[in-house]
Amino acid sequence: MKALIILFGLTALAACATVEGAGRDMQSAGQTISQEARQAQTAR
Repeated sequence: MKALIILFGLTALAACATVEGAGRDMQSAGQTISQEARQAQTAR
């Protein structure tokens, strides 16, 4: 799962053309990671 998130992040960074776009991509990746962490905590 971690590899998938890293791959998504790298792909998003490679695809964006501006610094603003990179910021949005990083924010989206951060939200995805946070959601996965919350799901992992509630799965216990």
